[in-house]
Amino acid sequence: MIAFSHYLSGRVNVLYTFADEILENLDHGFSSKRINVSHVERAESLMWLWLLGAYEVVRTMHQAKQCFSCRLVQDLTDLKKTLASVRMPAAKMEKRGKNVPVTSNRSPSGWCVKDRDVLVNDPEENDVSARWILSEFHRVFSSITKADVLGHHEQTYESQA
Repeated sequence: MIAFSHYLSGRVNVLYTFADEILENLDHGFSSKRINVSHVERAESLMWLWLLGAYEVVRTMHQAKQCFSCRLVQDLTDLKKTLASVRMPAAKMEKRGKNVPVTSNRSPSGWCVKDRDVLVNDPEENDVSARWILSEFHRVFSSITKADVLGHHEQTYESQA
């Protein structure tokens, strides 16, 4: 990531730190037969911020797709779509691509006690696991190699001038 942008690399590190804290809170929140509500609420709150940040990082990289390999661009495209589908209801309280409100038929996150997880999507859509989306982000970003980075972020703007 540093070969693309020192700044963005730092933002990715922040997202990884948030992800670690989210998972730790989910583990502690659902660790026994008794739910520790404060840990689950903390995980959900951090997940909301993580989603906003992760979407912006991926959007920035996708916008500069000429700086990345075809393989990575495809992974970023898929991840951007996934993040967008859960970001819109959380950030704007609207259904993605529509000027229609997200209903309040459940709390901001659904709790899945069996999987020790929270759900982070529009309550009327298919469930999206916080643990799964964190793992997808990790899968894509941990797969990035030096060969995937073809240019620096500033080059994106030079080609537009």
